[in-house]
Amino acid sequence: MDRYITAMQDRYLLPSLDLIEQVFSEWDGPEEGRKVRQLVEEIRSKRYYLPPLELLMMNSPEEIIGYAMFSRFSIEERYEDELLILTPVAVRTDMQRKGISRELIEYGFVKAREMGYQAVMVEGNPRNYNPRGFETSADHGIVAGPGIHLPHISCLMVKELVPGALGHIHGTVDYAMYEALQGE
Repeated sequence: MDRYITAMQDRYLLPSLDLIEQVFSEWDGPEEGRKVRQLVEEIRSKRYYLPPLELLMMNSPEEIIGYAMFSRFSIEERYEDELLILTPVAVRTDMQRKGISRELIEYGFVKAREMGYQAVMVEGNPRNYNPRGFETSADHGIVAGPGIHLPHISCLMVKELVPGALGHIHGTVDYAMYEALQGE
């Protein structure tokens, strides 16, 4: 089984949505699965979308086993050409704990840096993202806005792709640009 990473292709648009919905449904319930699927569809339809950074881990040309999406992100309508958000990341349930998300994320860092991006933000469990070099964003002046309900301040994280990039990126994070995340 030779797994490999590829950027999104038209033939994988629907199967990748099915994988995302299945993984998040199994983890957090069907409502969460539908919401994350809707978020991906929404990002794909907006200016934030970067097809070369919608990444798939494949077992074969017919079998997607992992997924990661990096898309443009702005803070207070700034930094859109410098900052990315990593969301979602999904690995088929029976393939988890095999380094798939790590490989996808690390590959994404390299591609993003090549494309000129300076930093990546993520919301999630610090245990999953700190080993990838993410740090609590509040330590860098990037804080969650009032509409973002984090289990802990450390769950909003950022990583420099270029040394010193976070010296000028700061502000309050807001997800208002995403209809799929409204009403949380």
